[in-house]
Amino acid sequence: MSEEASVNIDALLLDPAEAGRQVLRMQAKLHSWAATGRGRRFDDLFNLVAEPAFLVNAWERVRRNTGARSAGVDHRTVTAIIAGPGGAAGFLTDIRTELKQRTFRPLPVRERMIPKPGTTKQRRLGIPTVADRVVQASLKQVLEPILEVDFFPGSYGFRPVRRAQDAIEDIRKTAREGYEWIFEADITACFDEIDHTALVERLRRRIADKRVILLVKAFLHAGILTEQGDNRDTVTGTPQGGILSPLLANLALTHLDDHFQAKWDQHRTGTQRARYRQLGGATYRLVRYADDFVVMVFGTRDHADALWDEVSDVLTGIGLRLAPEKTRVVHIDEGFDFLGFHIQRHQQKGSNRRLIYSYPSNKSTVNIRRKVKSLTKQITHQAADEIMQRLNRMVRGWAQYFRHSSASVVFHHLQDYLWWRFWGWLKNKHPHTSKRWLVRRYYRGWWPEFNGTSLCRPTAIPIQRYRYRGTLIPAPWSKPATAAT
Repeated sequence: MSEEASVNIDALLLDPAEAGRQVLRMQAKLHSWAATGRGRRFDDLFNLVAEPAFLVNAWERVRRNTGARSAGVDHRTVTAIIAGPGGAAGFLTDIRTELKQRTFRPLPVRERMIPKPGTTKQRRLGIPTVADRVVQASLKQVLEPILEVDFFPGSYGFRPVRRAQDAIEDIRKTAREGYEWIFEADITACFDEIDHTALVERLRRRIADKRVILLVKAFLHAGILTEQGDNRDTVTGTPQGGILSPLLANLALTHLDDHFQAKWDQHRTGTQRARYRQLGGATYRLVRYADDFVVMVFGTRDHADALWDEVSDVLTGIGLRLAPEKTRVVHIDEGFDFLGFHIQRHQQKGSNRRLIYSYPSNKSTVNIRRKVKSLTKQITHQAADEIMQRLNRMVRGWAQYFRHSSASVVFHHLQDYLWWRFWGWLKNKHPHTSKRWLVRRYYRGWWPEFNGTSLCRPTAIPIQRYRYRGTLIPAPWSKPATAAT
């Protein structure tokens, strides 16, 4: 590799913000070119993946991630790489050389089985090596601005500047417009079963650079080192845990998005759709968050039931299957859970209006209470302010996620539960002291506080209705920016 490139990497590592600005400028160009040329196929992208700015920006993302402490099959962590010979600059220089010489080969991901939240089941997490993570992050920086142009507006998961709350508000708005039957669906092992051929074919619609295609295929076929030490080939799927995996999963699932967009485009105006429904037809809107999705139906229960076969046939085209035990048809008045929220229409208290509300689901509430209980039943030598800080991070993050829903009652119940659980923890920590002493030492008024740290109060977090943004959600590359990505 040239000495100039090595110097560039050294300089950019000292000023990662500059690397971010360079990447963002190039991403804005790619996004603009893709938007103005809807049928354009991009060639000569591979050199961007190996550009010093892209590699340094990718390294910074990997380094800052909590997964930096996890090693892949080569047993190297980010800390070990920085402390090793050549440091980060030598590491990135070697990666760039391998990419340029076309000798870079991804290693198998290390399998780790982790519990699925709220269940006794486990799911597979794949941990790539740090080198593979950096190349995946660089590759994603190149591909994402191009592929985002073609993604469906009703798709919200694992996409920049889009949130779960956007999906919830989309559902509420669409239900108010008459889409009252809900086909609530779940895909069986989506990340494990995506058909590679169908995925790569979709990628080729936009990417003409064969070197990029081969690099993506190399990651797809890298294999898995199981917890038992066996090497297993990956003939389908894109392992969860890889930086590139969510983007590839979204790309594959545009097959489903395109199907329902085509049905929508058959009737160009609201008047045409209304006339079609009067003749006994139905219209549909898809709201998807990664592999979780709902199809909202303006029609009858029979129209919604017919989606079982229709959606199954569409998913078969990309190697996926519906999970029958998690798929059902419900009415908005019955309510359903989606992304941790419960969405249901019922009468507003004190009036005759029937409104569509979103609440934290029972499952989400039980999960946060279980976590609080687990943390406060451990008898440790931690100081009270330390346990408060751990509880605060957990509870505040949960409450912030749900603060755009009708969560006031749930917040009050959680606050009461939190108070009693912390009180019980204090009594276990000081079993031979009086309640009066505990109050004097750990409370200001009625609420726990110690060493300047106060226990989080969920009811103090303001509840505010989330504004529906629809098709107005801007891509991060649509306007100039100076901050690092």
